[in-house]
Amino acid sequence: MVTDTISDMLTRIRNANLLKHQIVQIPTTKMSLAIASILKEEGFIEDIKKYEENPNRYFIILLKYKGKSREPVIQKIKRVSKPGLRVYSGINNLPQVLGNLGIAIISTSKGVMSNFTAKELGIGGEILCYIW
Repeated sequence: MVTDTISDMLTRIRNANLLKHQIVQIPTTKMSLAIASILKEEGFIEDIKKYEENPNRYFIILLKYKGKSREPVIQKIKRVSKPGLRVYSGINNLPQVLGNLGIAIISTSKGVMSNFTAKELGIGGEILCYIW
């Protein structure tokens, strides 16, 4: 049993990217689905497909590559807030990832969102990860 589902999800995506796999299978949780939908909105992955094998529920992420050399769109994923050390940010000091070329995924009181959406809404929260 995995205790940190977000780290597990990010590690699965990172490993699949290194091996240039087309798909990644991830156990379904509300948080991992929310993170995957943000990655799809921001253009880091192609699609998300849900499926169920009793009693387990999974979803599949279709990874995105560019060019004939299949260069991964996701260059790096970094987990920021961990179960042992939570990292929070207010509206005044929301992170900018690579000069706004990447995104930070933030868990707020209004749900999980990117740093751009949180800035528009004027709210801060727990910084889950950086992706570029």
